[in-house]
Amino acid sequence: MTPDGLRDCTIVLLVLNEIDGLRETFEQIPIDRFARTLAVDGGSTDGTRAFLTERGIPILDQSIPGRGVAFRVALEATDTARLVFYSPDGNEDPADIIRLDDLVRDGADLAIASRFARGAVNEEQDWARPRARVNKALTWIANALFHDGPYVTDTINGFRALPRERLVELATTVKRFPIEYQISIRAMTRGWRIEEIATHEGQRSGGESKALSWPVGKDHIKVLLSELHHTRWLR
Repeated sequence: MTPDGLRDCTIVLLVLNEIDGLRETFEQIPIDRFARTLAVDGGSTDGTRAFLTERGIPILDQSIPGRGVAFRVALEATDTARLVFYSPDGNEDPADIIRLDDLVRDGADLAIASRFARGAVNEEQDWARPRARVNKALTWIANALFHDGPYVTDTINGFRALPRERLVELATTVKRFPIEYQISIRAMTRGWRIEEIATHEGQRSGGESKALSWPVGKDHIKVLLSELHHTRWLR
C-alpha cells in the first residue's frame, strides 16, 4: 500500500476507439483503490479521448502503433510496484482487476485472467468458431516447450498483472498483439510463479476487434519460433 492507503499499482487502460466499452465499464473500474490509473491510446477518433479526459484519466500516446508498444509506453511512464493491464472493451470483467493485483501483491510474478481455467466463461464457447481452439493449442505448445511448473491454461489473454520490475526484466520486443504470448513464454523459461484466476469473458461492447484472426495467428507463430531460438541461445 502507498502511504495514503492505496494499492501500489497502476491500472493501465489499453484503448483504441473503445467509447462503447468505456461507457459500459468505466464506473466499475476500481480507480479509487489504486495509486494511479492511466490510458495508453493507439489513436482513438470515436470520443474515447474526450471521455477519459473529462474523468481526469491521463492519456499516453503511441508514436508507433501496436499493443506491445502500448505495454512499453505504460512501463516507461509508471513507477508503482505493480501494473494491471485492462482493455475496457466489454470482454474483461473490471471486478477481476483487484483479484489479479492481489495475486501479484501476494507473491506471483505474473497473474493472468484465464478464459479456459475451470469455472471460466469464454465469449467463443461455440467450438464451430476457431479462436478458442487456436488459443488453447498455442497455450499447450508453450507449456510443452517452455514450462516445468503447473499448467498455465491461458498464455494469450491480455488481462493480466505483474510487478513492474518483472516487466522490465523481460525486455519485451513484440510490437503487436502477441506481446502477452511473449511475456508468458519468457516468464515460463525463467521459472517464475505464474498464477491464474478463472474469468468470465463478456461480449465486446461495440467497436471492432483489433485482433484479426489470421494475421494475429501468424504473429503468434513468429513469436513462438523466435522465443525457441532465444531460449536455446540463453542456454
